[in-house]
Amino acid sequence: MTERRPTPLDPYPEPRPSETLDDELAYPPELGADAIAILEGRTFLFSDALGDVPPGSIGGLLHDDTRFLSRWELTLGGRPLSLLQSRAVDHYSAAFFLTNPDLPGIRANSLTVRRLRFVGGGLHERIAVYNPLPRPVRFELRLAAGTDFADLFEVKGRVRDRSDRIVVERDPTGLHLRYEVPGFLAETNVRATRSRIAEGIDGEGPGGDVPPTVEGDAFVWDVELGPRRLLDVVVLVTVRSNERTLELLHDDFGEQQEHPEGALTRWLEEVPRFRCESPLLQGVLERSILDLAALRIEGEIGGEPYVLPAAGLPWFMTLFGRDTIITSLQTLPIGPELARGALHLLGALQGDREDDFRDEEPGKILHEIRYGELTVTGETPHSPYYGTADATPLYLRLLWTYWAWTGDDGFVRVRWPNVLAALGWIDRFGDRDGDGFVEYRTRSSRGLGNQCWKDSWDGIQFADGTIPYLPIATAEIQGYVYDAKLRVAEIAERLMGDGALADRLRAEAAELFDRFNDRFWSDARGGYYVVGLDGDGRQIDSMTSNQGHLLWSGIVPEERAAVIARHLLSDPMFSGWGVRTLSNEDAGYNPIGYHTGTVWPHDNAIVAAGLARYGFRDEANRIALAQLEAAGFTDHRLPEAFAGLRRDLGRFPVRYPTACSPQAWATGAPFMLLATMLGLEASSGEVTIDPRVPAELGRVFVHGLHAFGTHWDVEATGSTGRVGLTH
Repeated sequence: MTERRPTPLDPYPEPRPSETLDDELAYPPELGADAIAILEGRTFLFSDALGDVPPGSIGGLLHDDTRFLSRWELTLGGRPLSLLQSRAVDHYSAAFFLTNPDLPGIRANSLTVRRLRFVGGGLHERIAVYNPLPRPVRFELRLAAGTDFADLFEVKGRVRDRSDRIVVERDPTGLHLRYEVPGFLAETNVRATRSRIAEGIDGEGPGGDVPPTVEGDAFVWDVELGPRRLLDVVVLVTVRSNERTLELLHDDFGEQQEHPEGALTRWLEEVPRFRCESPLLQGVLERSILDLAALRIEGEIGGEPYVLPAAGLPWFMTLFGRDTIITSLQTLPIGPELARGALHLLGALQGDREDDFRDEEPGKILHEIRYGELTVTGETPHSPYYGTADATPLYLRLLWTYWAWTGDDGFVRVRWPNVLAALGWIDRFGDRDGDGFVEYRTRSSRGLGNQCWKDSWDGIQFADGTIPYLPIATAEIQGYVYDAKLRVAEIAERLMGDGALADRLRAEAAELFDRFNDRFWSDARGGYYVVGLDGDGRQIDSMTSNQGHLLWSGIVPEERAAVIARHLLSDPMFSGWGVRTLSNEDAGYNPIGYHTGTVWPHDNAIVAAGLARYGFRDEANRIALAQLEAAGFTDHRLPEAFAGLRRDLGRFPVRYPTACSPQAWATGAPFMLLATMLGLEASSGEVTIDPRVPAELGRVFVHGLHAFGTHWDVEATGSTGRVGLTH
């Protein structure tokens, strides 16, 4: 019998049952390109454009990775409503303007229906039906609610049937649903708190109560609505997760929340202000500030509070090692709070044992943490899961960058044990075979096959499309390790007084530099860096955007940088909207493949920074402008990824299917691109710039950048500029 060799497609120590066609058919329907998601903290609601969550779809109200509503459908006269317009208003609220379909006695488009909702600790929804006609109309308004208490990992796949364990109780004003298994409890409570008919389109005139009836899983209002009368309904959904019953954070739709002591308010008051001559750049930066605020999650560990960015809406509203670190790197000049929170929490959760199921090892930085039933009961390893090989060296890069921008020696000293543990992981567990490269291979029956940033099963492949054997050492991870060792050497020497460690790390980095440039370089295609080495030490010879990460890390010799820059901006790699993850000349290229030809904003921001590091400022600006122009087509927000289609095919960017939006490192990308255009750096108590602002963007002024415990103003036009303390 031939020995089974693991690949990223089939990485597990034990064979899995083969997937069947039924498994493929089990995937639930999407909610459409105009679906609307709103969030507050770890609570989010994902619905279609009507505001509905059809049963069996991927939508719902979720908190801490559990779905508390899997059905939320409004009908009038037994039929769905018709859409006029809908959109998110704030990150936590949305408005839906609807009208009636053609009904007996009521012509289509006669009534105005509004749904105003917000989330935060639950759901608040106000439904208003207005009759502008000169005669009364009779109709039934029905709001159906239900839940499957699915774990988030099930929502986009096959949801197990929990119906025999879900207890449903009804009373005249509400539905109460409860699910409990050993170690896990979830409750959903739905109540109609207001039901009245009043005069006027705003419902401010005199009126009377019209309480609903609860029929099965639905609230039903059977009403006769007089001329110029409004049916005004408020429904609240509160949830309980284990021992914690959440309270709604907001009181009314459209309220001006003013919590002067709150961390969010303080953060928004402290972020820099941008005044850009380009409306496009101004709009993108302002939108990114708001999205970054929306993605912030707060907590406390070890007696110290933290604030950090969740990875993305809707599926990644939690801590991710790689995503959180890169977002914190991108946004440090905006304020150090996110980076400090990420370093604190990731350091507190750093691996301290060998646990194969969770891919945990001493010194390793986690990949992802989850809180749903499957994690709590031990069916999945995300408590947390450590299956990433790049978060650990990136953690070291973030700590150095935080130190460079803040001069916070005390915090770095506190984190020094984390640094030493991370270095130990790189040398011992990261390089298990002793070949001098960090590679990955899961030891978990539920682990990830690819454990680099391109972590889909086909994210790393040969140029002919075949999938390599594990373990795999990807190129950019070696660059991250090289960079991390040099930066930690500086901290060891200047702050910790450990010259011996500094010398050792610099020597190891120099050895890695030579070894890497020997093994990962290929003379084919005019010379380039392959994406990795497979389990047999073979070069994985696809042409990828990872080469830009190598420039960012500094592991590329000066004499090779120009050829890499040419590759990255060549037609096979550059779509016109940005650098593709995979060359369109490689066999596995797919313009809508997750990591096989799409254009990722965070990836492009790193590529641009790498190009600028080696002096290719015009090339970096070309990428920056392309990304900003793409954002102009998506309400100034960069989504997780774009399709890799050529720009001239449609002259507008095409979003990747199911792209997270907002997504943290896409939200942070404009700040990194701006820093690259400005040549913005901080060191030894000073902020400096070396600007190359494209003429298309004109003057850029940033008021109140954060560095060294104070604020700085930066102004630049073209290649001239100034920096000074904020007055």
